[in-house]
Amino acid sequence: MVDEDRNYNTTPPDGKAPSEQPEWRQDFPIDVPQDNYISRREFTKFLVLISAAFTVGQGWIVWENWQRKRRGKLPKVKVATLDQIAVGGSLVFFYPNEDEPCVLVRPERNKLLAYGQKCTHLSCAVIPEVKKDKFVCPCHHGLFAMEDGRVLAGPPPRPLPRVKLEIHGNDIYATDMELRTA
Repeated sequence: MVDEDRNYNTTPPDGKAPSEQPEWRQDFPIDVPQDNYISRREFTKFLVLISAAFTVGQGWIVWENWQRKRRGKLPKVKVATLDQIAVGGSLVFFYPNEDEPCVLVRPERNKLLAYGQKCTHLSCAVIPEVKKDKFVCPCHHGLFAMEDGRVLAGPPPRPLPRVKLEIHGNDIYATDMELRTA
C-alpha cells in the first residue's frame, strides 16, 4: 500500500476516472482548489516581504526628511518688483522650484502676502479674491483666509503654506516656506 499525501491528490473537475481523462489532463494534472491552496510557509514569506517593503519605504521617507533638514533654508529667489503688482492684484510665481506654484497678493499699498497655490485638499489651484479677502478653491469649494491662509470652509484639512517675503528697494524676494498644520 502506497502512502499518498492528501495535499497532492488531485481530482479531475469532471469526476471521471483518471484512465478516462484526455491525454492533456494527464500531462497537466492541476486541481483548481489545490492550486489555490496557500501553505503557512508561503503566507509567512508573503507577510515578511510586504513588511520589509513597508520598512524600506518608511526608511526612505526618514532619509529624505533628514536630507531636507540638512540642506537648510530654501534659496532666496526674486519673485517680482513692486511695479508689477497693483494694489488689489495678484501674481503667480514658482517657489522653491518650477513645480510649486505660489500666488502673491497685494491687498493694500504697504502689504504683500504670498501662499502656495495648491489647495491642501486635492492640490487644485486656489484663486485669490482680494476684494473679498479670501482664496477660493473651485474644485470642492474650499475657502482660505487671505490674512493667514487658514481654512474658512470646505474640505481642506490644513491652511495654505505661507511664503516668507523680503523687500529690497523695489524688488520682492521669496526666502522660505512656512508649513503649518493648524
